[in-house]
Amino acid sequence: LGMTQPAVSQHIRRLELALGTPLFIRVHRGIELTSAGAALLAPVQEALATLHTAVDRTMAEPARELLAVATDFAFATYWLMPRLERFYRLHPRIDVSLVTSNRAQVLLPADVDLAIVFGDGRIPRAESSLLLRECVFPVCAPGLLRAHGGDPQAVLREAPWLQLKPAPGQHWFDWQRAGPRWAGDRAAVAELPAFDNYLLVIGAALAGQGVAIGWQHLVDSLLAQGLLCRLGRHRLESPLGYHLVLPQRKRGRPASAAFVQWLSSELPRDRGPTLDSGHG
Repeated sequence: LGMTQPAVSQHIRRLELALGTPLFIRVHRGIELTSAGAALLAPVQEALATLHTAVDRTMAEPARELLAVATDFAFATYWLMPRLERFYRLHPRIDVSLVTSNRAQVLLPADVDLAIVFGDGRIPRAESSLLLRECVFPVCAPGLLRAHGGDPQAVLREAPWLQLKPAPGQHWFDWQRAGPRWAGDRAAVAELPAFDNYLLVIGAALAGQGVAIGWQHLVDSLLAQGLLCRLGRHRLESPLGYHLVLPQRKRGRPASAAFVQWLSSELPRDRGPTLDSGHG
């Protein structure tokens, strides 16, 4: 108990006063339980045994690990979040904390364990490996396509193009590059203001407000659900892609290794990672 005998005796006296009955009686060779003390003994022993078991179980369980993963809002929303439940089933003791921004970050915060970044994979003081190559194609809501008689080219010529605001150092295709290849001659159309993140672009497309540039791995699930549709066979390949970035200061964490292994299992077979040929 970590107490002296007088201190134990004092605690017993306080307990007896609180209960209003003696728990022990003095005999020739020591003390014995009274009937009240005997009645209290079994429940107390059971409670202490339960507490001891709970403490042992808690100490035996591995501590939960927090894994901070940085990426952009769009990749987190449309690719990563729908799959994370499968990671948690495999690794219930690892909590993934998503650190998101409007665009993929080139400079990684100090508290980030790894990142998934769109670009060429060249990140200072980090190792990067290609996860997914990307391509783009025009997409819109099925209702917008029906409103144009089911003619993809009519949609591209006549519907507003949903723009993403350009940002320095970003590598997103825009309508200035893609539009002339896909639409040819285009009538004057009242364009909507540019959006400052891709979630809003896709939200506007889902609402039937215009045509968006669809990044394959961000809109695949929306196409599969019939919420968006492709317009024709138009397609532009990107020399860039999504890269897994491991800061050198964070190397060797078991939680990071588990996440990397799980990511590999989630990748499409025809666009698998090149985890052995990254930049460093």
